[in-house]
Amino acid sequence: MKGIDSYALRQKRILITGATGHLGSAMVGALAEAGAHVLINARTEVRCHELATQICSQGYSAEAAVFDVRSPKAVSEFFASQTGLPLHGLVNNAFAGAGAGGVSGGGIEESNDESFVFGFDIALVAANRVMRGSLGCLREAVRLAGDASVINIASMYALVSPDQRIYGSRQGVNPPSYGVAKAALLQWTRYAACEFGAEGIRVNAISPGAFPPTTVQEKHPELMEKLKSRIPLGRIGCADEIKGPTLFLASRLSSFVTGANIVVDGGWTAW
Repeated sequence: MKGIDSYALRQKRILITGATGHLGSAMVGALAEAGAHVLINARTEVRCHELATQICSQGYSAEAAVFDVRSPKAVSEFFASQTGLPLHGLVNNAFAGAGAGGVSGGGIEESNDESFVFGFDIALVAANRVMRGSLGCLREAVRLAGDASVINIASMYALVSPDQRIYGSRQGVNPPSYGVAKAALLQWTRYAACEFGAEGIRVNAISPGAFPPTTVQEKHPELMEKLKSRIPLGRIGCADEIKGPTLFLASRLSSFVTGANIVVDGGWTAW
């Protein structure tokens, strides 16, 4: 491996779940720019095809992979269509925040059972479901290329509790179901790394923090200032700053890295 070539993902097929969101689309762009053929997953067909078209119009390679990671049938059918094809990388990024599946903002007192069930289902159970479905393709990639990489997108709130003092209202607080589910995803990452390491399938995680979308930044400027005050680097993260860690873990640069968690939070969890 020499220099920038170690980042090269030419002719590598990589699936990203939850690919059309704020961080998902940034990761899609990074992997495509590195030469990968990116399978863009989301439940919404229009958004998948729009992003795939955008990537291809820039001279890169991508295709839509429309299915709901929460549906065993949909996942099974998708991977049945991929039989015999290698999958060199899988990024488990799917999640839905407040307003979806019974999840609402607020602390433990405001949380209902459904919010925890939904949070675990999409953050953890779906990741397990997708990886199980993809094993044949991941093993084919190992056979052809020598290894495969699975990247789970967790959160800094898998490591620390939200500082409830910075939110303007109780309903604005990041719910406990989110961080708890992401913490479970980190343990699942370690478990999977140990189970599949001998096969050449590496499993790692990235824990980003304070990456609010532009719409949230514009709507809540006071909250943004409070977030910045909690971050040693003194600013919130830009979506493009998830690209480097993603490329590192997807590429041969991380060939001896498995079971790890890269924290990308501007130092939030270092206080």
